[in-house]
Amino acid sequence: MKILKCIPLWLLICLLFACSSDSDNSANNPSLIIKFKFDPNQQRLGNLGQPVTVAPGNAAQSPLIARMSANYIEFAPTTTTFLGQGEVIYEGAETNLGGNMAIDFQQSLFAGNNDTFLSIPLNEVNTGSYQWVRVSLAYQEGAIDLLVNGTEISGTLGSFVGYNNYITSFNLNGSSITVNDDKLQGFWAFEALGFTTQGQAPEGATTVPNPLFATSPVPQGSCVVTGEFENGFTITGNETEDVEVVLSFSINNSFEWTEVNIDGKYEPEAGEQVVDMGLRGLIPIVSN
Repeated sequence: MKILKCIPLWLLICLLFACSSDSDNSANNPSLIIKFKFDPNQQRLGNLGQPVTVAPGNAAQSPLIARMSANYIEFAPTTTTFLGQGEVIYEGAETNLGGNMAIDFQQSLFAGNNDTFLSIPLNEVNTGSYQWVRVSLAYQEGAIDLLVNGTEISGTLGSFVGYNNYITSFNLNGSSITVNDDKLQGFWAFEALGFTTQGQAPEGATTVPNPLFATSPVPQGSCVVTGEFENGFTITGNETEDVEVVLSFSINNSFEWTEVNIDGKYEPEAGEQVVDMGLRGLIPIVSN
């Protein structure tokens, strides 16, 4: 109370007015908020955006995704809008320190399930109507189950699904993994019980659903997943409140491997190899 008595009345009025002005400015400058969601029950799609089952001779499970990173987000108005010709709202950092142009993993943004990945002023997005969203995924990390010496355990998988990734080092469940190089799409690292291992999925094996494959293809290895707004998405420029877009990704049996022992359990000691870590579909959901 003594401190308040020492503050002049005119200063208190100014402070109150400033707070009121800040509130008014916030209301007049709404944001576009992009959130991630990971859904194990969402439809499982193939590269052409059609429902698919697990390939014969393989098995799969739905990982428990802890966080994910994207390197590019674009709204597209039509089925014939080519990649890059829509409204690009986000591009992540890239570098050629590893020799070729690559996603700079150390500067990546991440978000967990139902978390905000990106928030930008809505007035920075061009007005218009959009039917599709494209998201170039870069990295996903989560828990998977495996069978080791007859015992089921859980481990942490970090999978790099971006077209090319420059990685200095990264932490996987408390274990530091040093790379200092470029790694192409399909590079992964796994940690369980304090032990780590690394591997590389076959080239072209990562599933990238694109329902617009016939009219608007994306480059091989780009991991640009495409999803359709159910009722379209329109930005008028007259919005007075935040607009939220939830990008719901299907993780329905998205971690897939070749089976040696036909038991539906991932057993790396038996020689079972990871063949796919790609997301299995994207549904953008608008709320405001």
